[in-house]
Amino acid sequence: MNEYEEPGDIERQPPVDLEAEQAVLGSMLLSQHVIDRMIAIVEPVAFYRPQHQTIFNTITALYSRSRNPKIDPITVGNELDRAGTLGKIGGRGYLHHLVAAVPSVAHAERYAEIVRDKALLRAVIETATRAAARAYAQQDQAMEILDDAMAEFQGAATGASPLEVKLSVGDRWATFLDELEAGKDPRALDTPWHDLNDVVELKPGQLITVGAATGGGKSLFGMNLAAHVAIRRNRAALVASMEMGGGELVARLTAAEASVDLDRLIRRKLTDADWAKVIKVSDRMQNARNFILDDSPNLTLSKIRARLRWMASHGHPAGIVVADYLQLMTPEGANSGKNRAQEVADISRGLKTMAMEFEIPIVALAQFNRGAVGRQPLVSDFKDSSSIEQDSNVIVLMHTPPQPDPDDPELKHLKERTGEIDLIVAKNRNGISGRIVTLAFQGHYGRLQSLGREY
Repeated sequence: MNEYEEPGDIERQPPVDLEAEQAVLGSMLLSQHVIDRMIAIVEPVAFYRPQHQTIFNTITALYSRSRNPKIDPITVGNELDRAGTLGKIGGRGYLHHLVAAVPSVAHAERYAEIVRDKALLRAVIETATRAAARAYAQQDQAMEILDDAMAEFQGAATGASPLEVKLSVGDRWATFLDELEAGKDPRALDTPWHDLNDVVELKPGQLITVGAATGGGKSLFGMNLAAHVAIRRNRAALVASMEMGGGELVARLTAAEASVDLDRLIRRKLTDADWAKVIKVSDRMQNARNFILDDSPNLTLSKIRARLRWMASHGHPAGIVVADYLQLMTPEGANSGKNRAQEVADISRGLKTMAMEFEIPIVALAQFNRGAVGRQPLVSDFKDSSSIEQDSNVIVLMHTPPQPDPDDPELKHLKERTGEIDLIVAKNRNGISGRIVTLAFQGHYGRLQSLGREY
C-alpha cells in the first residue's frame, strides 16, 4: 500500500480499482488528446474516491473553457487552489503522483473502461441492497419494489441518469430547428396508410387511442401498424396482447405479409399456392427479431414496462408499443377497492406516463360500449372510462359504414361501401381533428389497405 491508497475492509470492500482511476487522471494530465475519449467513457460519479471526482471535474472544466487548453499538473493545481480544494485532493504532490502512475497513455481507454465497469458493479450492489432492504421492511408492494429496481438496473446499463435532463429553451432550440428544416419531427413514426399519414403523426411520448366495436378491426389496425414499424421501418415494436395468443398473432401477421387466407392459416389447411407464398416471406419473418409479441397472462403496466426494459437491455429499444386492448389490462395490485372506471382510468394514465418515460408513441386499442352499435361512434363511447379521452393525444375511431337497404327508408339511398372502414380522427393534438380517412377492410388477409381517398 502506498501513501495515497486507503485502508479498508478487504473482504467487504466494494468493487474498485484505484490504480485504474489514477491512470485515467494521469493520462488526462499527460496528454489532452485523450480527454475527449475519457469524457465519452466515464462520468465523474464513476470514480470511487471523491478527490478523483474533483480532479476529473477540474480537468474537464479547464478543457472546455478554452479552444487551446493547457492541461498539466501545474495548471490543474492552480485551478484547484483557486477553488479551495487543492488540500482536499492531496496537494500538488498527488497530481504529480498521478502522472507517474500511468503505465502508458496509449492504454488510457482501457483504464477508463475498467473504472466504468467497477462503477457499474457498485451500482448493482447498491440497487440490490436498497431493494432487499425494502423487501425485508415489507412496506411496499412486491411489484413496486421490483419495478423500481429494474428501472435503476436499466439506468445503470444504459448510462441514463434521472438528473440528465434538458429542459431549457436553449437545450431544445437546436432540435426544434432541425424539425423545422426537415419539415416534420424526425422522431415521429408514420403508419402503413399514406392517407392517414397526411392527418396523424405518431410522436414520442404520446398516447394514441384507437377505438372500435367488438370485431371492428382494432386488432388488425394494431398488428398492421406494429409490423410496418418493425419490418418496414426497422424499429423495434412491442405488441402487448391480452386479446389473442402468440400463434394467432403470427397467423395474422403472416396472412397480411404473404396475402394468404387467414382462416386457412389459423386452421393450418394451406394449399400448395399458399405454401409458396409463405416460403416467399419466410426470411422476412425469421429476421423479425425486433418484433416482440407478448401474450403473457394478466398483463399489467408494470409487466409492459419490464418488457420494454428487457428489450432495451437486449439491444432492441422499442420504437412503439401497441396494447391490445386497454380494457383487458389487469390493474396493479389486488383488491384495490376501486371500481372498474377508476381502474381503467389508472391504466389509461399509466400508459400515457409510460409513453413519456420511454419517449415512444404508445397505441392503446380500446373497445366501445354497447351504446355505439349502429351509429357513428363518439369519443364518449369508450367502455368503462371517460378518462381515455382526456389522456389521449390522438383518438382514432373505427367505424364500419352502413350499407344500403332497399327496405329501410333511411338506408336505401346510401352508397354501396362494402369492404370499407372509416377512421375518424376525433382528437388530434398534432393537427386537424374531425377528418375521416377510409381504408379497405381485407379481413381475410388480416390487414387494412389505403384507398387513397379522404372524406
